[in-house]
Amino acid sequence: MAKKVGVAILGLGVVGGGTYQTLVDHHDFYLKTQKVDLTVEAVLDKAEARLDALGVPEDLRAKSIDEVLANPNVDIVVETIGGVGVAKVFVTAALRNGKTVVTSNKELICKHSHELEDIAKRNGCGLYYEASCVGGVPIIRTLLDGVQANKINKMMGIVNGTTNYILTKMAGEGADYAETLKEAQRLGYAEFDPTNDVEGFDSTYKLSILSSMAFHTKVPYTKIFREGISGIATEDIAYGKELGYTLKLLAIGKNTEKGIEVRVHPTFIPTAHPLASVNDAYNAVYLCGDAVDDIMLYGRGAGALPTASAVVSDVIYAATHTEIKYSTFKNTANAERNVKFVSNFASAYYIRLSVQDKAGVLAKLTGVFARNGISIVEIEQKGKKEVGENGEVRVPLIIVTHQTHENSVKNAVAKLGETDMAKVEAVIRVEQ
Repeated sequence: MAKKVGVAILGLGVVGGGTYQTLVDHHDFYLKTQKVDLTVEAVLDKAEARLDALGVPEDLRAKSIDEVLANPNVDIVVETIGGVGVAKVFVTAALRNGKTVVTSNKELICKHSHELEDIAKRNGCGLYYEASCVGGVPIIRTLLDGVQANKINKMMGIVNGTTNYILTKMAGEGADYAETLKEAQRLGYAEFDPTNDVEGFDSTYKLSILSSMAFHTKVPYTKIFREGISGIATEDIAYGKELGYTLKLLAIGKNTEKGIEVRVHPTFIPTAHPLASVNDAYNAVYLCGDAVDDIMLYGRGAGALPTASAVVSDVIYAATHTEIKYSTFKNTANAERNVKFVSNFASAYYIRLSVQDKAGVLAKLTGVFARNGISIVEIEQKGKKEVGENGEVRVPLIIVTHQTHENSVKNAVAKLGETDMAKVEAVIRVEQ
């Protein structure tokens, strides 16, 4: 006999609407394949137009969170509202009422999972959030139930579709950042205020969640180095391509002997790397385990049905498993005291300079790098000479370094800033 499980959906936007549609359309399929009778028992959303558009019956339209939680037929509450305001209040109330929660809210999980998980434990219910990271790609389930035999020592991911779309278009069409962003907004890939995506906050929240799970220790988002793509110039993407690199906004986590290294920033990777071929709004996560070696998961990182796929997979998991799984680490607001984080991380660097076209400048320039312990792999003049208003001639110079340290590059850049011989136009990290 099939197990009957009632679901309530809070928020009927893109993801909530996709979740409702999936649960209704696939009801018989889940009954047959999963032996679970999943029914939508309540939907909470103030926008009547959205409810009407999806054909939500009047008797399922709840007027308040209290009405949802008082419904004895609701076993699982799905939250797709977003943010950490109302969503946190509603999720907290659901857990305190013993309702298992499934959420797609990465900011909520990133910032408050320690509080919410504690409430869930005390009330004997579950907290699931596969859809919070990388849309329809089952990365969290993979970390929990697929590669748990491994010590994960490295992960790199393209975890934000908006920035990947923008960088793909800039690379393919040669358009500048501002122009490409406007197109992304017009097509619905970017929000009216794109800051959360283009400045790397979204990727930072996701890396906090994923690295905590991968490394089995709390990695607060405040420990993650963050840099967005708003300063990326088209010429750097083109020059990188000539050097054999592709530019991506990467979320990078490494578990090293020196400590945990977590960073989000534009990164040049070799064009032959599997992540380099992940284009447009697609996402991918590349994992390296001590036993399995390399794995890459790839797919749509956003959208109504891809994200709903992740939400419903958690609903089915919760409905079909009596044993509740919580974090495999001590889930607290801050990292444990004995955990070290590496801020002066090692990387190779691409540096574009505008330098004076004078004898001896190159020697002085390389001297600054040498005094900061930076070894140069190659140095090339790119583009045309530029003549300033004062008649000074400058040439664009591209430098690619051997692996060095972040602080060494910052010190060298600061030193160059004290002189007139070179102006630093771009610094982009390179992952070999």
